[in-house]
This record gives sequence, structure tokens and C-alpha cells, in this order.
Amino acid sequence: MELFIYVFAALFSVMNPLGTVPIFVGLTLEDSPAERSKTSLLTSINILVILIISFFTGKYILQFFGISIDSLRIAGGLIIVSSGFALLTGSFSKHKGMDKRVKDDAYQREGVSLTPLAIPMLAGPGSISLLIGMHQEYQFLEERVITVTAILAACFATFAVLKGAHYIVKILGASGINAISRIIGFIVIAIGIEYISSSAINVLRQILD
Repeated sequence: MELFIYVFAALFSVMNPLGTVPIFVGLTLEDSPAERSKTSLLTSINILVILIISFFTGKYILQFFGISIDSLRIAGGLIIVSSGFALLTGSFSKHKGMDKRVKDDAYQREGVSLTPLAIPMLAGPGSISLLIGMHQEYQFLEERVITVTAILAACFATFAVLKGAHYIVKILGASGINAISRIIGFIVIAIGIEYISSSAINVLRQILD
């Protein structure tokens, strides 16, 4: 249970679907409730597929490029920390590549579930590197089953957030979402620093030994 909570909390924080709510609302403003629900579902399915593939094939990508797990965790930690700072400073959308040109292009698309919502907003480099590291860390079948279950739960929670995005905006408002995103940003920074510090210690030990 502890592993499930850890993986779910870490993944949900790094994905930060709440920070995507204003963008989702803007992209689906003219859609009907049924179309919004469909977009929410398709986005969550796309995220699930991307994360599951990353979790199970990530180690082969590392082997192909000759990248050690500690190097990946340090690089992923830096990405996660930068995402956390973006949440704290209110520049999360820009950090994810959602500038004016990308937004204008997104408005012209018939479907936005894959891009920009799934990639790069939710299933970005931070969440992908996090799962690749977890696959290397959790070697036992039971641990991997729990991790996959936590991924499913995170995607379902993301679906629930996106499905209720318009209600969340009405209830919390922009200031409320911003405040919660800043709190999540602090947690995300802590997760990234933990990844960097633990991997840096492993590298130092290997050098000294």
C-alpha cells in the first residue's frame, strides 16, 4: 500500500492535471459536455498508453544509448525540479511549450487529446523519466504490478479532473488553481531533489569504491 501511495502521489504531482485545467477549459470552451467528456477520456487513455510503454521499454532505450540509471535519475530529477519551479512561478504552461503559437495551432485542431494535452502537458519528460527510473528500481513482479496499478489510478484521477475542469474553474477560480499548483510545485521540487541527491550519492560511492 505504501508503494502504491508513493508512486501515485509522485506521478500525479509531476503530471499535475490541475495545472492543465485552464488550458483544457480554453481548448474545449466551444465543445458540448459530451465532447468534453470524450476529450477527457481520450486524453487519459493516451497518457496511460504513453506511460505504460515508457515504464516497460525505458530500460531498453537506456541500454541502447548506454545511459546508466543514475544518470537518468539525475537528468529526470533536474527536469522535475524545473517543472516544480515553473509551478511555483506560475509559468507552467510556458515551461511545457504552450506558447501563443502552439495554442493557436491547438485551437485549429479537431482533436487535442494527444497533443498538446497528453504530450507534452501531462505525459512529459518528467513523468516518463520518473517511470523509467521506477522500472529499474522495482524489480519484483509484485512491485511492478503495484506500480502499474498506481499508473492506472493516476490516469483515472486525471480523467476525473479533466472531466470536471469547467466546474473546478467555477469553484476555485484562477487564484485557487494557482495556489494549489504552487503547493504541488513545492512537492514536485522535493521529489526531483530526492532523485538527484540519491543518484549523486550512488555515483560518488562508485567512484570512491
